[in-house]
Amino acid sequence: MSFERQCEFAAATGYDGLELAPFTLSGASHTLESLDSARIRTVVESNGLVVTSLHWLLVMPEGLSLTDPNLTIRKKTLAVISRLTSLCAELGGRVLVHGSPKQRQIAVGESRETAIGRLSEGLAYAAECAARNGVVYCIEPLSRCETEVINTVSEAAELVRDIGLPSLRTMIDCSAAGLTENQTVADLIRQWMPTGLIAHIQVNDRNRLAPGQGEDLFGPILRALRDSGYQGALAVEPFKYIPDGPACAARSIGYLRGLLEYIDLSAGRN
Repeated sequence: MSFERQCEFAAATGYDGLELAPFTLSGASHTLESLDSARIRTVVESNGLVVTSLHWLLVMPEGLSLTDPNLTIRKKTLAVISRLTSLCAELGGRVLVHGSPKQRQIAVGESRETAIGRLSEGLAYAAECAARNGVVYCIEPLSRCETEVINTVSEAAELVRDIGLPSLRTMIDCSAAGLTENQTVADLIRQWMPTGLIAHIQVNDRNRLAPGQGEDLFGPILRALRDSGYQGALAVEPFKYIPDGPACAARSIGYLRGLLEYIDLSAGRN
């Protein structure tokens, strides 16, 4: 679909906003001008939507990494991150999700500690850029099949606390958490949401399909979010589109809104 059609479809099926991957806007999204971001934002908002967040930040241009031994590569990556924080603000977004597993891998011959040290330096800079632009930068815990660097909310929280900047936080991806954590996602939410360190939630099944297309139960997850007073976005992020993209998107929003309505009714909310 064209971007305009994507927005029309999202609004028609009941979504409130879009989480955008910058590389889908441009292969060189870090070079987008303010006029470009204003045009994109106008298309989104003309359909009654908002840009909630950016994710998959470092897919393009190719060759980016915060953990590479090459200082030139790391500096280029930081320059891209700086522009993406301002782009997020220009689009009206609040959160950037730093997943990008291939761009935070452990270099050959180096230790995990070295990689985490470089990642920490990069995230501190990203947090400073985010603060200047009034947005929040989140380090995303990912499953061990994707990366060996920051796999659990506990590891991410330790990194965030060590850096100590309020514009840097972490988040929960239901698929990654379901594959990696030792507790349920609902229990994870109840444990970590009161800390103020969780700024974003992505909903997907551990089988990489959309919520409701696998064995993971999202009723307890949504109830835990309701009970914890979470006010942020729920980003639907499947990696496999079954039977296709539009059907997957439509099924996901119907499933989630149906669960939320049931939870509200059972709690006596109007």
